[in-house]
Amino acid sequence: MPSDVLPETLVVGGGIGGLSAALCLALRGGTVTLVERSKSFAEVGAGIQLAPNATRILRRLGVLEKIQPVVVRPRRLVLADAIEGRELTSLDLTDFPDRYGAPYLVLHRNDLLSALLEGCRSNGVALHTDAHVTALEDTGSGVTAGCADGREFRAGIAIGADGLHSRIRKLFADDEPVNSGFVAYRGAVPMEQVERHADLRDVIAWLGPGLHLVQYPLRSGRMYNQVAVFRSQAYLRGDPDYGNPAELKEAFAGCSEHVRESLGTLSIDNRWPMLDRPPIPGWACGRLALLGDAAHPMLQYLAQGACQALEDADALAEELAAAGQANRTPAEGLAAYAARRAPRAMRVQRTARTWGEIWHVDGVAKLIRDELLQMRDVADHKHVAWLYDEAPPERSTS
Repeated sequence: MPSDVLPETLVVGGGIGGLSAALCLALRGGTVTLVERSKSFAEVGAGIQLAPNATRILRRLGVLEKIQPVVVRPRRLVLADAIEGRELTSLDLTDFPDRYGAPYLVLHRNDLLSALLEGCRSNGVALHTDAHVTALEDTGSGVTAGCADGREFRAGIAIGADGLHSRIRKLFADDEPVNSGFVAYRGAVPMEQVERHADLRDVIAWLGPGLHLVQYPLRSGRMYNQVAVFRSQAYLRGDPDYGNPAELKEAFAGCSEHVRESLGTLSIDNRWPMLDRPPIPGWACGRLALLGDAAHPMLQYLAQGACQALEDADALAEELAAAGQANRTPAEGLAAYAARRAPRAMRVQRTARTWGEIWHVDGVAKLIRDELLQMRDVADHKHVAWLYDEAPPERSTS
């Protein structure tokens, strides 16, 4: 039955963030329409890491149970030296359900997307593909979205969840994606094709000067996920063909035998420039708001992109419901959502940039980093507890 406190919502973008928002609202009784630019719902890439701040939400949505057959519960997060091939430090993940109230999981991105999509279909979300929104207007009493093919959608509010290259963000900020100068190659292959792999119980990041390699199993150990990232000298020189496979091989030439040989099973068909955007506090204006990468695209070093989108979705539904119950307007509910989420997401964005710098240092800085990591107490959670703990929301009372 439709909710009498939630406004009819149009979600623009059918990735993990958009589907999560639609599902969160639908489970609270909201009427939701979701439009996706592509012809089908699919995620580009391979593995995804879900920390407790995300898996707690997935449990409440009924999605955690659905993905259990295809997830991997890693034993540890490991940082290792890509040059010398030695472990630097680790974090035990096995006690996360007790410590943080939910597990740390890794899985294929499409497996998560499929579970969210199933949840949306089962809960009455109207799903439209091949719907490229080219115009979005806040009319004061609602929103109107016009598509390239002439279709028009109307609702009470609209949520822009259209990713890093969001068109809707242009209504909020005059900025462009920032190229970090790093390039990523990523993909997953069947485990039987992998001749050399790290400990399959762990998620391991091999750190080197201007580069890193992340490895972990997927789909209950049937697949192996790898992400190789390096600073492109060709990009710094202004070469338009920067980050090509030859430069990838050259960048990792000085690494340990394990790291070098691991590149043999790395997919080189696609490469991604590592982009983010400057943090912005203003995600909501009137009946429009941003969510996920449209609001706070971040570099991957905290593995929090999808996790923060899930936090957005959960907070959005909660703040809109609270506004409706208090007889406040939908615009006030969106403003409360943005005020609640922006400070935390901005902190995650900035911290991800900092961790990226720490991962890729060279020379004396690398020596100091490695010594500090090796001296670290492996039971110390002070650098991650703020991220994984469930903090009470700071809800607006206006």
